[in-house]
Amino acid sequence: MIPPYRFAGRTAVLTGAASGIGEQLAYGLAARGSHLVLIDVDAARLDPVVARIRAAHPALTVTSLVADLADRAQVLSVATQVLDAHPTIGLLINNAGIALGGRFDQVTTDEFETVMNVNFRAPMLLTHALLPALAPGAHLVNVSSLFGLIAPYGQSAYAASKFALRGLSQVLHAELADNGVGVTTVHPGGIRTRIASSAHIGSGVPPSEVEPHQRAFAALLTYPPEKAATQILDAVTRRKARLLIAASAKLPDLLARLAPVAHTGILRALTNAATRSRPTRRPPATHNTARD
Repeated sequence: MIPPYRFAGRTAVLTGAASGIGEQLAYGLAARGSHLVLIDVDAARLDPVVARIRAAHPALTVTSLVADLADRAQVLSVATQVLDAHPTIGLLINNAGIALGGRFDQVTTDEFETVMNVNFRAPMLLTHALLPALAPGAHLVNVSSLFGLIAPYGQSAYAASKFALRGLSQVLHAELADNGVGVTTVHPGGIRTRIASSAHIGSGVPPSEVEPHQRAFAALLTYPPEKAATQILDAVTRRKARLLIAASAKLPDLLARLAPVAHTGILRALTNAATRSRPTRRPPATHNTARD
């Protein structure tokens, strides 16, 4: 059995660190004494996060890397930079992700592949490249999604990417145990992030459908990201294999287990009802774990 994870004095590598759950994870890791490598595509959002952590924790080493994880070459470059500076890593958290709305016939294959590249290929490449640095006692976290547990209408790319990440994580949980490395798969529900407002929309989606679905999606995002981050870090400490965050993840997961086929129709009916019943005003801006 792998002993509880120790944060202090170890290096944590975190993608999607500029906002949402990722930003809160960065603060939580620093508070627990971890040196940090923070990765995001958005330098304007990442720089203030880094500055706040350096000011609050001057004894820690905090490195920021700006990269587009949809680009294979940039992912591999990040891995090389991390390994050159940190031959031993305590914790890798693959948190970055983007969403894409639209039925399968309403999205292009390029749009679909971009989601797969950020949400699945990047974590796969980073994990594979950084495995030699994950010594016994290290830990890996892959942030999947509620949509890695259920596959709702209009979310083919996002669900496919998150189901794939879930599958990889479960295999690695079994395989890396032999090396003394723990693995946690995280399935957040409706976390209050920017993912609804920043979600990509399939180029074939009629404009009239975009706002009602974004509005219904955003209305579900109510769980505080700082609370989600604390739960993730607590799960790392305990080497928990699977973490569902919020009732908005736990209840659909239970429904899918009780009704493996029928739950898709039930969830679609609930989503359609929510879309029709929402007022037309736009929701307030939120923060995100999105594309990082």
